[in-house]
Amino acid sequence: MTAALSIAGVRKSYGRVQALRGIELSIARGEFFGLLGPNGAGKSTLINIIAGLVRMDAGHIAVMGHDIVREFRAARRSLGVVPQELVFDPFFNVRDMLRIQAGYYGCGRESWPWIDEMLERLDLASKAGTSMRALSGGMKRRVLIAQALVHKPPVVILDEPTAGVDVELRRTLWQFMTELHAGGTTVVLTTHYLEEAQELCGRIAILDHGALQVVETTRDLLARHPFRFLRLKLADGAVLPEALQPLVAGEVNGAIELKLETAKHSIAGVFATLRNAGIAIEDVHTREPDLEDIFVDLTGKRARVAA
Repeated sequence: MTAALSIAGVRKSYGRVQALRGIELSIARGEFFGLLGPNGAGKSTLINIIAGLVRMDAGHIAVMGHDIVREFRAARRSLGVVPQELVFDPFFNVRDMLRIQAGYYGCGRESWPWIDEMLERLDLASKAGTSMRALSGGMKRRVLIAQALVHKPPVVILDEPTAGVDVELRRTLWQFMTELHAGGTTVVLTTHYLEEAQELCGRIAILDHGALQVVETTRDLLARHPFRFLRLKLADGAVLPEALQPLVAGEVNGAIELKLETAKHSIAGVFATLRNAGIAIEDVHTREPDLEDIFVDLTGKRARVAA
């Protein structure tokens, strides 16, 4: 079966800066796929190339089997993109803007029931007659989501869709997108809120400095790093023994968090070291690594934490 999104040997440079270094990636139809990476990794450049906003220097990209250069009309009809930026036309109300957007893709009055459904599902029905410039930032973001979906594309790219939005919109969006995905829509998500990617995405690619670091299922990605975390709250005034200092991963609410490699370190060994040093423990907690820990391990950069 033809892939929903096929990317082969894609390169892009801006002067001496190599934004993309030969990206090779295939996303199957019906996947909920995460494209992650720190700021400046090349994610937005890749998305802009797929959307036809930036020209690649080399390589080949196809959306639902349609080459984005030779068959650009068919490729763009197959694609919906929710951009990071709040880009909108201030001269139309919400419903009219969505109807105009549908017209760009050759969709006439037959698309109006779908538009009305999206207005309801995204809690925009009460704002349908409101000018875009009168909307709050969160409402504008909802309209951008509806705008990307207005022609019912089989592939949707969400570029930081929940950046700076409230919990209500985040919940509404993910419920809506999960239902679309269940209906067969391919979803590609970029986000700095890694708990979202961990919960929603079946497969994840991590991009850094314009190159793919890893492409794996979320389950395999979490399982491939053999370490766990031990969080200790020591008695007042106690100092961690020097032998355990190299294991310190950080401090959380006054507790020290140690990163223990399964093959080298044991919890019992840590306790023995503390006991031999005469240090009392007030509280202890263990946890398995999550996607943010894996992200930091691969890129050395910590992602933003959701509010």
